[in-house]
Amino acid sequence: MALTSALFTGLSGLDVNQTRLNVVGNNIANANTVAFKSSRALFKPQFYQTDGTGTPPSSDFGGSNPSQRGLGAVVATIEKDFTQGSLDPTGKPTDLGIDGDGFFVVQGSGNQKYTRDGSFSLNASNQLVTSGGDFVQGYGVDGNGNVVPGALKNLTIPLGASASARATTAVTMEGNLNADGPVATGASILLSDAVTVAGGGAAPTSATLLAGASGVALASAPATPVFSVGQVLTLDGTRGGRDIGPATFTVGATSTVGDLMTFFQQGLGIDTTVPPSGIPGAPTPGVSLESHATDPANSARLTITGNLGLENALEVTGSGFTSAGGPAPLTLTDGTNAAGVTSNPAGESVATSFVAYDSLGTPVTVNVTAALESKSDSGNTWRFYATSADDTDTDVVLGNGTLTFDSAGKLVSTTGASISIDRNNTGAATPLTMNLDFGAMTSLTSHESDLVETQQDGSPIGTLTSFSIGADGTITGAFSNGLSRRLGQVAMATFSNPEGLEDKGGNMYATGADSGVAVIGGPGSNGAGLIRAGSLEQSNVDISKEFVNMIVASTGFTASSRVISTSDQLLTELLNTSR
Repeated sequence: MALTSALFTGLSGLDVNQTRLNVVGNNIANANTVAFKSSRALFKPQFYQTDGTGTPPSSDFGGSNPSQRGLGAVVATIEKDFTQGSLDPTGKPTDLGIDGDGFFVVQGSGNQKYTRDGSFSLNASNQLVTSGGDFVQGYGVDGNGNVVPGALKNLTIPLGASASARATTAVTMEGNLNADGPVATGASILLSDAVTVAGGGAAPTSATLLAGASGVALASAPATPVFSVGQVLTLDGTRGGRDIGPATFTVGATSTVGDLMTFFQQGLGIDTTVPPSGIPGAPTPGVSLESHATDPANSARLTITGNLGLENALEVTGSGFTSAGGPAPLTLTDGTNAAGVTSNPAGESVATSFVAYDSLGTPVTVNVTAALESKSDSGNTWRFYATSADDTDTDVVLGNGTLTFDSAGKLVSTTGASISIDRNNTGAATPLTMNLDFGAMTSLTSHESDLVETQQDGSPIGTLTSFSIGADGTITGAFSNGLSRRLGQVAMATFSNPEGLEDKGGNMYATGADSGVAVIGGPGSNGAGLIRAGSLEQSNVDISKEFVNMIVASTGFTASSRVISTSDQLLTELLNTSR
């Protein structure tokens, strides 16, 4: 009976060591498999036959221990080793490696599975899939590109797809406005030629431009009108040396002097809504008709006064005011107004421009000029002016506002930051309204003032040309129009006991009875690791360790077989004793 038991004990040794060899062989075979997790076989005694249970000690007996004979070994468990494998760069944007704990969530054949193998690719429908064709799961985004956590969905990266245009609603301005510069006290004053006022006296602004029965008119002589019906005037001046953009005016039979004055004011972007500066001698912006003491009798001049500050300086050259392609009947040059104020655009100021977009994606250029308006013990105040030649009416002025800074140069208040641009008859939504955010501006002493647009949320139409996946799993698409938008987020699952997962083959796992439920969220949350795009996790198999395990297992197998052969020899000897 004992020899027979020895045979079965040896047989159990063969079984368990063969199992270990199988495990070692599988580990070595997958030494180069992406994200493969090695396993190990652990043994335990099968059971024991008790020959004596042992006795307790007494006053005249020391007691005895149990007497038991083991009957072999069995495999206790084959467990996975989920330690991190090395991350090797591949350069392929769809290759994802997990740095830390967690699993990618995939969907295939109606079943949700989990994997650490991030060798993904895009299928014909631009969906992110595994090498086996399962859909990689994640979260989508709303219309504003914000990730919407909750229900999982197949991740799509639509390369080549078009992105619709987006109207600009917010613009961020940054820079520093030199607090040590002089306050803006002077402005451009442009005077026209002296012209005869038909009928004598100063012509009212309601008078027609032409001599005739309609009333008093502006003319070079009582019988020689300066303007004629149907004449097309083009004004293309500069502001701070920058082109304002052309504006046109067609002279009609009922066009008035006031109409011409409004044309000059709007075409040159003069903002007449600015409150009085309170600076003695500072001119008031606008256009007026003035008679000068040195001019001939019954004559007057158009007087154009710009806004304060060097960057608001106006200039209209001979080619800047034309009539139907030829010279205009009036010239505009720097001069002195009737009150004796001479053209002198001076004072600390700065100008910039940026491109915004309307609802159709049409670019709209906006100019912003800031001038130092006042200083006080508590800080200083700047006034900004916004204009745009892409405003569809004649008036290029969009508005003005103030930036008030404290004594530390920090912005404490802003007015007039919301501007609107008319887009009539363009097909786009009108008006185009946007908010200028000056929150990052400062006013400290510097060599010069600087002002720049750093960000705006509008864009023209574009196509998705490339993408990247961040450490938090966020997929960001880059479009041909320079726009970057979130396209989704890769989801990850964690388990309280990953070793309880069932290996379904193909680097796929499913929840097991002892794994716990999947806790799904974004990378970096719920204990999940981070994603390293453009890299793959390698197998965590240690070849040298596996070779040692193979030697140990083969030695155990050989020793167990020797137990069987020895027991066989003894049985043979026993049988031979009866001969």
